[in-house]
Amino acid sequence: KRQKTQIPNPNMAWDQNLFHYSLLSLFLAGPPTAISLRFIQAPYGKHHSPGWGPTIYPPLAWFLMESPTLWLTLLLFPLGQNHSNPKAQILISPFLLHYLHRTCIYPLRLHFKTHRRKPTAGFPISVALMAFVFNLLNSYLQCRWVSHYADHEDDRWFWWRFSVGLGVFASGMAANVRSDMALVRLKGGGGGGGGYKIPRGDWFELVSCPNYSGEIVEWLGWALMTWSWAGLGFFLYTCANLVPRAQAHHKWYLEKFGEDYPKGRKAVIPFVY
Repeated sequence: KRQKTQIPNPNMAWDQNLFHYSLLSLFLAGPPTAISLRFIQAPYGKHHSPGWGPTIYPPLAWFLMESPTLWLTLLLFPLGQNHSNPKAQILISPFLLHYLHRTCIYPLRLHFKTHRRKPTAGFPISVALMAFVFNLLNSYLQCRWVSHYADHEDDRWFWWRFSVGLGVFASGMAANVRSDMALVRLKGGGGGGGGYKIPRGDWFELVSCPNYSGEIVEWLGWALMTWSWAGLGFFLYTCANLVPRAQAHHKWYLEKFGEDYPKGRKAVIPFVY
């Protein structure tokens, strides 16, 4: 019986190339990010500095720059060949849950806790734009892998990896959210007085930036759940971005509070770094 000759789909080849080079870009972006953050700090919050151009209201900046993680994911997911697969639908849910909080809930809480205070420094549009572009790239990669390129049907270990990864992800998200909310309360003047204070309680007793520690743990869990180069690349880039920033925050706390700052507290990894 004569077999039919399959005609290559140019659209599929285009998407495969886009996915390949986007994934390569994610891995290549990590080292220069980590190196540059050793010398230049993201100029917002406690590290605000002039010279980065016009600024916007910080809660609005957070909403806009994180928004591709929601709208692009929701636009792309139905286009994937796995869009109706329950495994793909369940797998993308933790990603969406994290960014629902980061895009919508966190900016609202930041607004309601700080809008009555004396206006603080704005968020540089240039930095928000860089974050927006990264989120476009990363959302495309994570969503396209889960919804289209992953082989969920023949993956016998899916539920084992998903269960373990989800446990890791959930513990990291809990630490991330609790720590972020503690910092927002301090920004809102919680505890009386104004200005920066030493965060205390929970994971703050071990590290200066448990919000960063929690996020790193989250995306380690995501890498385990997806078991993909896309998930691994996101985890490694998160480390490249957040570990140097945590070290900068730790140094800032030590310089500002001096002898009052807890001596045993590390920057981002308890008891280690």
